[in-house]
This record gives sequence, structure tokens and C-alpha cells, in this order.
Amino acid sequence: MTTPRRGYADGPFGQVHFQHLGEGDPVVLLHQAPMTSGQFDNVYAPLAARGFHAIGIDMPGFGLSDPVPFVPGVGDYAKAVPPVLNALGISACAILGHHTGALAATEAVLQFPDRFSALILNGPLPITEAERQDFMNGLHRRELDYKAKPHAQHMVELFDIRDDLAEGTISDARLSDYVIQAMVGKGAYWHGHHAAYQYRHDETLAAIEHRTLILTNTGDVIFDLAQRARAIRPDFAYAALEGGGIDIVDQQPEAWADAVSAFLRS
Repeated sequence: MTTPRRGYADGPFGQVHFQHLGEGDPVVLLHQAPMTSGQFDNVYAPLAARGFHAIGIDMPGFGLSDPVPFVPGVGDYAKAVPPVLNALGISACAILGHHTGALAATEAVLQFPDRFSALILNGPLPITEAERQDFMNGLHRRELDYKAKPHAQHMVELFDIRDDLAEGTISDARLSDYVIQAMVGKGAYWHGHHAAYQYRHDETLAAIEHRTLILTNTGDVIFDLAQRARAIRPDFAYAALEGGGIDIVDQQPEAWADAVSAFLRS
């Protein structure tokens, strides 16, 4: 099979939607905001081909997972992972998160250490207080104002933002899918980035005791933060793909899967 199977688990805030493919060693995949487990559409099969059971989870409020009934924090997203593992009969596994998902993956290993064997941080976020305030005064305010506009102009704007970030490397069909992923969730549009920028990753990085890989790519908009995380935890394994952007799993799926596999098999 090359198409993931889908399922639901009963989580702390309602139903948690997930999809999974493969029969090998399990690895959970947590998406960036504001996307879904569909972010990993193009790497489920490569991971399965490398002997992994790839499990993508829609974090609460994203995709088809029920939302948190209050403004969520990163720790709330992490609470959705164990119910999925329970539903699949998995006692422990590796976990990978991309951008906001990397923060939720960090919280998952800190809250539920016995459930995880290894951690991959695909885009850590150890920001300063000044950078946090810049977010609150900038992107946060714009996302608070994000609302439906006539003729779906709000979707066109989101498409154009993602197109600019991708610099022509992502097809119109996939960019359209990004817009759908961003729109389908039942949580407020601004919740994901708000949770990410309230999180103190510089502090929680220091608390991680699991075997960990910092995975990044030189074209990522937060590539510099991966270097900052590496300075905080020089004992972590490190891998950097050349080029790409925030859509690295679509731009370089085979190379990305190779990097994940190399760490988990080491």
C-alpha cells in the first residue's frame, strides 16, 4: 500500500484524527501551523519504504481533529499523541515535529518520556523575548484579523504568501492544498503560531534527555534558529539539507526521509 490509512482516537479534547502507513518501527509526525498531517503526504511512502510505520497526527484544532475549548498552548497539542499510540497499540516510538510540531514533539517527550525512544526537531524555535514581542506586534495581529473576504480573497492571499515562500518550487495544485489544510481546522486560525511563540523552547531544549536530532535545511526561514538550538545543545545530532524552504518535505522528500532514517537507524 502507498496510501495511508486513516483513523480516530479519543483524546483529551475530543477526537484526534491521524493517518499512517508502513509496518516497521513507528515514528510520529507532527505538522507545522496552520497545516495538518497532510503536510507529510509526500513522505509517508518514502518512510514506509525505509522500514518505518509513519504516523501523521492532526494536532487539536487542525485538520479533522477536534479543537481545544480554550486558547491552546503547545503542551495541549502534545497531549493528543499518547491516545493515538494507544489506538494503534504502540507502547513507545520515535517522534518528529516540524516547526510548531517540533515544539509539540518536545513537550510530548517531556510530558510522556516513557512513550518515546527518540526525538527529531525539524525546525526548533529558541527565540528571544524581543523576537517574541516582534511576533506579537506583527504576524500575530495580522492573523487575529484574518477572516473570510468576498470572492475568497483571503484564500488568494494565503496562496500568494505560500507561493512567495516556495519561490516557484511547489506546484499550483499543492499550493492550493496548503490553503485547504490551513482553512479546514476547527480551531481559530491564529492559535497555532500564538502557541508556538508563547513557548520557551530555549528553556525546554535544556530539559530534553532523549536521543535527539536537530534536522534543518539551509533555505528554511528559521534556519538560524536551528543553529541557535545547536549551540544550546551541541550534544544533539545535527543534519542540514541544502536549499529548500518551509516545504522541505515536498521539495526534497527522498533526501528528507534519508536524513530521518539515518538518525533513527544509527
